[in-house]
Amino acid sequence: MDAGDGSPATSPLDAVAAAFKSRVVELQDLVLARSMFPATGVPDLKSVDASVTAMESQVQDIRRCLQEELDAIPKAKQEKLQHMLANLPSGMREDVFATHFEQSSSRMQPECFNFSSSVPEYNECELKIKEEPVAAPKKGRAPAPRWYISSEELDSLSSYMRGRLTLEKVNIAINEVASYADVNAHLVTCPKQKLSADVFDKALELRDIAATGAVKGKPFFLEVDIKGPGLKLDNTGKAILTVLRHLGRIHETRIGHHRVFLLSKQA
Repeated sequence: MDAGDGSPATSPLDAVAAAFKSRVVELQDLVLARSMFPATGVPDLKSVDASVTAMESQVQDIRRCLQEELDAIPKAKQEKLQHMLANLPSGMREDVFATHFEQSSSRMQPECFNFSSSVPEYNECELKIKEEPVAAPKKGRAPAPRWYISSEELDSLSSYMRGRLTLEKVNIAINEVASYADVNAHLVTCPKQKLSADVFDKALELRDIAATGAVKGKPFFLEVDIKGPGLKLDNTGKAILTVLRHLGRIHETRIGHHRVFLLSKQA
């Protein structure tokens, strides 16, 4: 095929296949010639056998090399990701998580959302948590802080307080409560005419809470917002909330019949 006919360039694998095809045609011609001239065909037959054996060996080598390359691809990707995560500066980890939620926010409609919308699920490598709907922050309003704890902070806790909690569980919970705060902030600032019927009453209640002196201007979530999957109101969830209060990540107050949690910003 000519280079000027607009067709894509031939890949190396296609070139190898074409070479093999050409060689097979040549061998077929030799076999046909041997059958036409049996008296002189024996030397040609030996040559053909040697060529076929060499080709079979080459094909096996190519197959083995291709299989090795295919097997190495996922392993190389895994090692690269592990290396990147291991060497990621701690100051950038929050940006990585925040960027992920900003990207998920961009997929939402600009209007006030409906809580009945489907929520995509993380795969196993993403700690098996579900992505909470996060409202895109309005101009001038930053997303809720995600002040993750370090292994040193977790180790500094008493064994009684720490229990069986892990760094991953606690940081997943921090990410989740921040998403609750983002949702509440969105409902507080969303124009009333854009609120859907199923969140209208909650939005009005949140606005009353946000207007109180203890909460005004601060990111917050309610105890009733805690529904999992990363944080639930079970024994583990209550232990996580205790740890977050102790480490200064959240502060608790009561407004009316609601327990309100305020998120702290990193010092």
